[in-house]
Amino acid sequence: MGAGGRTSVPTSKQEQQKNPIHRVPHSKPPFTLGEIKKAIPPHCFERSLLRSFSYVFYDLSLVFLFYYVATSYFHLLPLPFRYLAWPIYWALQGCVLTGVWVVAHECGHHAFSDYQWVDDTVGLVLHSALLVPYFSWKYSHRRHHSNTGSLDRDEVFVPKPKSKIPWYSKYLNNPLGRVLTLTATLTLGWPLYLAFNVSGRPYDRFACHYNPYGPIYNNSERLQIYISDVGIVAMTYVLYRVALVEGLAWLVCVYGVPLVIVNAFLVLITFLQHTHPALPHYDSSEWDWLKGALATVDRDYGVLNKVFHNITDTHVAHHLFSTMPHYHAMEATKAIKPILGEYYQFDGTPFIKAMWREARECLYVEPDEDTPTKGVFWYKNKF
Repeated sequence: MGAGGRTSVPTSKQEQQKNPIHRVPHSKPPFTLGEIKKAIPPHCFERSLLRSFSYVFYDLSLVFLFYYVATSYFHLLPLPFRYLAWPIYWALQGCVLTGVWVVAHECGHHAFSDYQWVDDTVGLVLHSALLVPYFSWKYSHRRHHSNTGSLDRDEVFVPKPKSKIPWYSKYLNNPLGRVLTLTATLTLGWPLYLAFNVSGRPYDRFACHYNPYGPIYNNSERLQIYISDVGIVAMTYVLYRVALVEGLAWLVCVYGVPLVIVNAFLVLITFLQHTHPALPHYDSSEWDWLKGALATVDRDYGVLNKVFHNITDTHVAHHLFSTMPHYHAMEATKAIKPILGEYYQFDGTPFIKAMWREARECLYVEPDEDTPTKGVFWYKNKF
């Protein structure tokens, strides 16, 4: 099916050995978005309904295969092997369901097909099944893409200046503190963001993805926020009925733990895409859309790049052309790298090591003291 045959963008040994902490340029790029687009083969912007659905079919086939094996055979295993089998199931199912999440994300960008109603229908069903309010996130995520890298208007993982970080942060700047912070972020970060806008853009009043009348949304979007809420309520009711029949422990093992893994990967992927010592953030005096879109980094997750439909290692291209289907993003990335030059950032550090490094190095943002460009902020960690 169309879900096979994709690999990471190949990099030379020289590029792989390049210092990943070397800062990317923050001056106005010597190229335009139009010039970048001209470098990409035109077919990369074509959306195929059949090919997009092949990824849905492929992922869901794996989901149901893992479910069938776990529920049909695990109870037949000797007791010690059950304790080994379930973690393997959780890891595999969580990773594949993250791929399902990515396909729904594609729908939110109108990159799934040429038909908006198809994209929204598929996205609503898939995201609701993962307890994601589809339209609510679609609109806030769209604003993230419109304001990436802006300290004033970006929507998610907006870093704080040193003067605004909590007083207790310096006490967490040690190995134990980082373990606690990362554990809380990966397990609770996504639901806290949806419910309380934690790590999101500050608003003048309470912001919540489930509230149609919250400050995140405008009047034309409120009806669809209600539809998202209905999807969440419907899925919650389905889970409630399943728990009554199969038991809560069964539901947690089959669905709950994989969902926690999905949420953890979602937070980790987003965190690493936008958090890096080499990436700048801008205030309103320096920000523009293209500079913000380039303030992202492609990462290497090994075999998981393919499982996650290359959302991990083609993120720069995705921010430049978000309606491009993911199955063309690898080719597009290879095409734009010569144009972007030093403005393209790739870091092949293993993602676990990168997560730890970024948690240690990227605590707040400040302008450099010895530069006239006070609107350009860099990650720092010294208290």
